[in-house]
Amino acid sequence: MRAYVMTTGAVFGLITVAHLIRFVMEGAHLAREPLFILLTVLTAALCLWAGLLLRRSARS
Repeated sequence: MRAYVMTTGAVFGLITVAHLIRFVMEGAHLAREPLFILLTVLTAALCLWAGLLLRRSARS
């Protein structure tokens, strides 16, 4: 299960980075698109959650 959490965390992290790069390249008009903002926040949250799960599993 640890490998699965690492993989999904990395994928969500890459999606978040791609969204941030797109925001920088295309400009501020994306900040007015609710779906773009929602998906960026959601993928960042899922990446952080995977990181927290990995940290907890390392302690056990």
